[in-house]
Amino acid sequence: MAEARVRAEVWAQAALRLGNAVGRYGAVLRRGDPDAGGILVVLRGRDGLMVLGQMRLGTGELAWMRGTGPAPVDQAAADAYVARQVRIDPDLWVLEFESPDLLPPFEARLV
Repeated sequence: MAEARVRAEVWAQAALRLGNAVGRYGAVLRRGDPDAGGILVVLRGRDGLMVLGQMRLGTGELAWMRGTGPAPVDQAAADAYVARQVRIDPDLWVLEFESPDLLPPFEARLV
């Protein structure tokens, strides 16, 4: 039996609430498909930005890939990465969070 998937819009709203609850305030930078859109998360830290891309492991488990690499990047590099991903998948949601330590405000397996 396949795992039930949460609608992208519901997931985005929940992530924003979790972020607000722990002082890592967030915003929707781009709305994608409300049902099945993928999600990118921009983390704004002390030393720069990091963009996380939602993915599924071979087991079907949700995980997050550091799309901009392991080190923080500047605004231009983060914007370029997001623009490339949106060209590939116009249904993407883009969320941004204040995150001094570049960790997401929600439970996430980073790969």
